[in-house]
Amino acid sequence: MTAFEPKNPGYRAAAIAMFDAQPAMRTLGIVIVRLAPGEVELAMLHAPALTQQNGFIHAGIITAGLDNACGVAAFTLMPPEADILTVEFKTTLLAPARGERFVFKAEVVKPGRTLTFCEAKAFAEHDGKTTLIATMTGTLMAMLPRLAASHEVRASRA
Repeated sequence: MTAFEPKNPGYRAAAIAMFDAQPAMRTLGIVIVRLAPGEVELAMLHAPALTQQNGFIHAGIITAGLDNACGVAAFTLMPPEADILTVEFKTTLLAPARGERFVFKAEVVKPGRTLTFCEAKAFAEHDGKTTLIATMTGTLMAMLPRLAASHEVRASRA
């Protein structure tokens, strides 16, 4: 992993606040385990309410964990005024999501001014073993505030 320098000296507090502002993560029981510039580890415990017909955690839940991990990892490298939005991802499901605990690890591959590319992996912990169950590549967009001056320029052209 390449060591990245965050643009926001308060990246930890900002990333935690952004994560905590998501009711979906609370609903799924996903929490931050580890956080560093360009990296994050999230985890959740098995919950019967999150399973599909075969008793595995639903692929949509695993994808949500991976997507959020990519988002938090990318957000740690964005400027203080930025918000974040996923613009694209691809998930590959490698094994059934069977386990007592699930871990989502993401890291930034290439940060950019507007777009950041990330990779993530989901693991299931079951009977003392850890199994890679899914991977994701994702592109996240920094949503930066538009300058008041740009609105004035447009108005003067009209």
